[in-house]
Amino acid sequence: MQRKDLWYKDAIIYTLDVETFYDSNGDGIGDFKGLTERLPYIAGLGVTVIWLLPFYTTPNKDNGYDISDYYQVDPRLGTLGDFVEFTHQATEYGIRVIVDLVINHTSIDHPWFKQAISDPDSKFYDYYVWSDKKPKNINEGMVFPGVQDSIWTYEKKVDAWYLHRFYEHQPDLNMMNPDVVEEVRRIMGFWLKLGVSGFRIDAAPFVIEMLGIEHEGSTEKANYKYIQQMRSFLSWRRGDAVMLAEANIEMDKVGDYVGDGDKLQMLFHFMLNQNLFLALAKESAEPLVTGLKAPPKVPDTVQWVNFLRVHDELDLGRLGKKDQQFVFDKFAPDEDMIVYDRGIRRRLGPMLENDRPRIELANSLLLTLPGTPIIRYGDEIGMGDDLSLPERNSVRTPMQWSNEKNGGFSTAPRRKLARPVIYKGEYGYKKVNVEDQQRDEGSLLNWFEKAIRVRRKCPEFGYGTWKLLETGDDRVLAHRCDWEEKSVIAVHNLSSESVKIRLKSEEGRNETWLDLIGDHQYEIVDGDPKQVALDGYGYRWFRVKPMEEVE
Repeated sequence: MQRKDLWYKDAIIYTLDVETFYDSNGDGIGDFKGLTERLPYIAGLGVTVIWLLPFYTTPNKDNGYDISDYYQVDPRLGTLGDFVEFTHQATEYGIRVIVDLVINHTSIDHPWFKQAISDPDSKFYDYYVWSDKKPKNINEGMVFPGVQDSIWTYEKKVDAWYLHRFYEHQPDLNMMNPDVVEEVRRIMGFWLKLGVSGFRIDAAPFVIEMLGIEHEGSTEKANYKYIQQMRSFLSWRRGDAVMLAEANIEMDKVGDYVGDGDKLQMLFHFMLNQNLFLALAKESAEPLVTGLKAPPKVPDTVQWVNFLRVHDELDLGRLGKKDQQFVFDKFAPDEDMIVYDRGIRRRLGPMLENDRPRIELANSLLLTLPGTPIIRYGDEIGMGDDLSLPERNSVRTPMQWSNEKNGGFSTAPRRKLARPVIYKGEYGYKKVNVEDQQRDEGSLLNWFEKAIRVRRKCPEFGYGTWKLLETGDDRVLAHRCDWEEKSVIAVHNLSSESVKIRLKSEEGRNETWLDLIGDHQYEIVDGDPKQVALDGYGYRWFRVKPMEEVE
């Protein structure tokens, strides 16, 4: 398979919510025209893919994940024409677009659900999952413990209980119903035709786990066939389109999701994400090694997707209780920083106490660990969080463009904003914004642009075969990625103390290493580039060169 066919393995993904990115018309709500205006900024970062959170018609009780029409743009955000103009302009900048595909549930305001409860004999009744009696598992398996009371809700109009793994206003769809499966194909085909390059599958395990459905052959193993069917449809409609799954799963289930390369092409690396934060908390590379080694071998066409923070909580559910608590103690010491008994509702900057060396270290790891990186909007300028907002809204505040009113996000009165802009303290828009950092050569934003530029010259991190290198120091992670007879090496010091290590060349190879980027310019130690010195939280990337090419 050609490299261009596997574009997603060398992508740099930038994720954003249209509603909170940029308001073009002064109504307090971000929109597609505003996003299109800001494409030069996104392109300037060097990213190659934009992942859009839901922008469909919605009552907006759950950040747009409660969808009432899959075929329309929410009128607050613009029109279908605005969306098409955005994807066209993004393509002109060489940027692909992937969108959220939310098929585990709809809104109770969706016409399908309204028809289902008004006429239980209609075909739409079977679009959802019902129980004539109060289920015994009504309080089990809640996604949002502490906020959610149950996973079944009684609907008096039909005298039955409907399943909702998420909030009660989000009834689960019945993916065992062929009509629902066909509806999903239509939705995918529609947005592919409008220019998207793929889908992020929301809550993928719940699409597979057919809770509450009694149907011949309805086993979890059998239901993985839907992933294969979706992939087949995707490939027929657009051969280079991808599916990225939000699947915080046990490692022994990875094969069910990716198959022989005929199912999902991309998976969020939740295991590595959680171990990365444990490594940052412990100032030790050992948890990172654990995370890297955890997954089984996957087909060459499958890619892990790495991330630091996205729009959800930092879920630590895969860590042991002791390690979970250690991370909480370090990065979420106050009770209101923790949500759902498992996650941290903070941005990266506040978690790392706005410590620039540690923020650079974390993002250097993000850009070099084997896989495809995702950058959350605002992390490139070190945006903060607003813990006064409920649940995950704390990390969903508007983008801070300037030190002008509302951080340059909108000219509307503050009370009309889709969400409050951070305006006070260390992370307020007067201290943290794009315009100021663009003028400052030493800013985090300019660091990001440089780091991404170098990363794009190192496709080995995305396409290559990786191996850990012996460092002799458990505070230091060193790994090498080889691809098409080219190699790169990244070395990271997780601790606050300076270190000095010596790395070995590949056996039988006479090679040297050239600095690509680091936390600062280092002198070669004793004339030997393989003697690697690192300051506290230091990092260095190297290009491996045969000695004869250097002499």
